[in-house]
Formats: sequence, C-alpha cells, structure tokens
Amino acid sequence: MAMAAFSIGVAALRRQLGATQAFLICDVFDPENLYGAVTRGESSVAPGAEASIEGQLESIHKGVVVTATVGAPWVGECRRCALAIGGALEVAVRERFLEGASDEDEAYPLEGEILDLFELVRDSLLLELPIAPLCRQDCKGLCVTCGADRNEGDCGCDPPMDPRWASLETLRSPDQA
Repeated sequence: MAMAAFSIGVAALRRQLGATQAFLICDVFDPENLYGAVTRGESSVAPGAEASIEGQLESIHKGVVVTATVGAPWVGECRRCALAIGGALEVAVRERFLEGASDEDEAYPLEGEILDLFELVRDSLLLELPIAPLCRQDCKGLCVTCGADRNEGDCGCDPPMDPRWASLETLRSPDQA
C-alpha cells in the first residue's frame, strides 16, 4: 500500500519513549487546487507548488511530538495596485499527534503506525498566508478616477472630494474652484 503525501512511518520510533527521528518531506501541496484563492485579492499557496516539512519526531506516551519548519511559495495580488506578487512562507511548528485524540486534547489524531502530516502542513500554511498583501510598504495604489498605477507617476487627476466636506463647497466663490 502506498503512503499518502506528507506521511511518514513511525512504528520503529514509537517502540521507545523519548526516541527521536529527523525527517524531510517535500511534495505537491494542493494538486487539485482545493485551497486556492476564492476571490481576487486573496493570497494562496502557489498552484502546483511544492511544500516541505523538515524537523524532528519524538516518541511520547500514546503519541508523537512533531517539531518542524513548514515552507511553501505563495502568490497573491497587491491590495492597493493589483500587481501580482508572491513570496515564501516559512512556519515553525510544534504539535502533538495522539492516539484517539479529540477536540479537547488540542492535538492531531494518530491512527496506526503512519503519521499523516498533511493537516499540520495545510493548517500551518493557510494560517500564515498574508491577509492583505502589499507589493511594497509605500505602494500608492491605483487612481480612483482613471485607474492609472500611481506608482508609475502622477496621472493628473484631481483627488476625489471627501463627501463629508461636499456641502462646504457651496461656500467657495467661483474663482476659487
């Protein structure tokens, strides 16, 4: 029987409490694109990208502790100028996998002698994705009037009138406009 992606056998490790084992697993994170961006402006792990998890397993009573680093490339769209951007995620994790784990245990389930790390990889990466990414901190965004990229230069449009001040515009004389 073939093991699923992000799975590792732990039968030998679990025979002795406190035993440790180093590991590295690299595989395609989301081949069916189930966790891709749903709407514009969302970031996601790059479609078809390879994710990795590298660290150490430690045998504990009725389970295994995973201390590792999870990594993958991400893609998204700048929230101000809509430029396609991306980067690399790197997340440090330390989680327990327990036999018969329930929601109260705050642990991932361990079933049999195969440790399935996919849920840990998925949770770590999706929680670390930038919520509203920027291409750079000083991004000026798009002009709300003509849609020009203000990072490339001034488009010449007048800034829009703040509607809260619009009624004061009637106080201006025609030669001040």
